[in-house]
Amino acid sequence: MFIIVGLGNPDKQYEGTRHNVGFDVIDAIAEKYNISVDTKKHRAYVGKGIIEGCKVILAKPQTYMNLSGESVWSLVDFYKIMPEDELLIIYDDVSLDVGQLRIRKKGSAGGHNGIKSIISHLGSSEFPRIKVGVGEKPKDYDLADYVLGKFSKAERAVMEEGYQNAITAAALIVQGEIDQAMNEFNKKKKE
Repeated sequence: MFIIVGLGNPDKQYEGTRHNVGFDVIDAIAEKYNISVDTKKHRAYVGKGIIEGCKVILAKPQTYMNLSGESVWSLVDFYKIMPEDELLIIYDDVSLDVGQLRIRKKGSAGGHNGIKSIISHLGSSEFPRIKVGVGEKPKDYDLADYVLGKFSKAERAVMEEGYQNAITAAALIVQGEIDQAMNEFNKKKKE
């Protein structure tokens, strides 16, 4: 079984913001694979389903971004999974162009508070992740204001493609094909 967690903030005011792309990808996966993510457990909305023949749990923590580790730890502990092999975290990244993906088997938090919280609670940074680019913060912007801002119409169109790529990457990862996902999606987009 694989647990796929998308990071975001729970309140309506955060819907459609850069910081909530993890939730948006979970919603897109849920729609494609007909999985209802509507059960409240482990401080998250969760749904069980099948992706390409593999059992999965989709989760959207309701703890707010900075406390995501509380929910993720509860899921990992309850289902007795090995994070390095059966956990996938999907979240926003300001160092990547809008809609660009970067897939990693493990790594640091890179300044992302949701990932910091997860690493702290799991006691390990060894878990696969899909980072979804939300674009670099403009020079005079506050980082919090930027990631809590919404995408422009043009950016939303690019993000839709990014979400579709993230669905494909997640499907590959749950099938044990993370190297293939990395080869396919960890390259710069051609202009």
